[in-house]
Amino acid sequence: MPSRPFMDLRSGQAYWPLKNGLLADYPRLDRTEACEVAILGGGITGALVAYYLSQAGVNTVVVEKRDIGMGSSAASTGLLQYEVDVELSDLIGQVGEPSAVRSYRLGLEAVQILGGLLHKLGDDCGFDLQNSLYLASRKSHVKRLRREFACRKQFGFDVDYLQQADIRDRFPFTAAAAILSGGDAQVDPYRATHVLMRAAISNGARVYDRSMVVSIRRSKGNMVLNTNEGSQVKARRVVMAVGYEAQRYLKKSLTKLHSTYALVSEPLRSFEKWTERCLVWETARPYFYLRTTDRRVLIGGQDTPFATDHNRDQMINRKSSALVRRFCKMFPEIDLQVAFAWAGTFAETKDGLTYIGDTRQFPGAYLALGYGGNGITYGVIAARIISDLYLGRRNPDAVVFRFDR
Repeated sequence: MPSRPFMDLRSGQAYWPLKNGLLADYPRLDRTEACEVAILGGGITGALVAYYLSQAGVNTVVVEKRDIGMGSSAASTGLLQYEVDVELSDLIGQVGEPSAVRSYRLGLEAVQILGGLLHKLGDDCGFDLQNSLYLASRKSHVKRLRREFACRKQFGFDVDYLQQADIRDRFPFTAAAAILSGGDAQVDPYRATHVLMRAAISNGARVYDRSMVVSIRRSKGNMVLNTNEGSQVKARRVVMAVGYEAQRYLKKSLTKLHSTYALVSEPLRSFEKWTERCLVWETARPYFYLRTTDRRVLIGGQDTPFATDHNRDQMINRKSSALVRRFCKMFPEIDLQVAFAWAGTFAETKDGLTYIGDTRQFPGAYLALGYGGNGITYGVIAARIISDLYLGRRNPDAVVFRFDR
């Protein structure tokens, strides 16, 4: 199966690679490698899958055409939310109560698992548990928000309902209503990618970057990955962890691709009246969202419905200005100056859930697709499911993200 030239997944100046610098060097693939599982994709999802497989003793090779972590993972704002882009009350109507509720609980578990894993590996990568404030964008959304609160409360999630006066007491802005959730977090996704890759290598995995796979074929029961420089990887199975680029390997379209925009501020003296520095997002779609780092603010949103919009001249500047205006209305006492701004490709599925596992569209492969606004938590879930599938262990959660749902 041939591969097309890779997508421009991001543009502008993404913050995390600039903040961290060059964290590690990885070789090019210049020979034939043989392994049990080849992972195509060196972002945070590929790193998580490599860690889980290598930790289980599976002979693993990772191949990435860019530098490790420099695709969508570098453009991520690093919000870790158990809530998916489709509200639980709506998701139940789309996929049924068991799958919907389980997907939310798996997201909550994934946040905790990632935090524990990074702590175990000796670098928390800025992982920080945070509450999440989900604002009603308009008065007409209050009824919907009450329904969502009641639904999450019914299934045991840690949520509080805030009315307009409650919000005004805690923040310098107001909204008609909000849900305050516990269990979310934030992280530096680029650093986490390298920490996980380093751990996978210590477990015996081999990691190669700047090595473009141009074709994948089945031969004598193996998957053969051929690069543009003539090297090969021969594996029993391949894991496609290429995120938004995975569609090129599939016959049926699974997603709609959009462009999304983000910025990070210059260091701030204080986060005036930003209670607990919680994550903030809203009921509108597409939604505006924000978080903090140690001394900065990260803001995202202003999505557009075309995957290549972020490459258009002046689009990043125009969208950044809109994000700043929105922030300044909410936090008028914070003097926000933009340090870096960037944009990238964003994918949404029909139900907000990702796709994980095998599919008849691509025999011999597992797909680990971090779609939607939950790419990192989906990466954790995918790593656990795929390692179980390969090792022949039953994983009842695989059905939630199956391709034929």
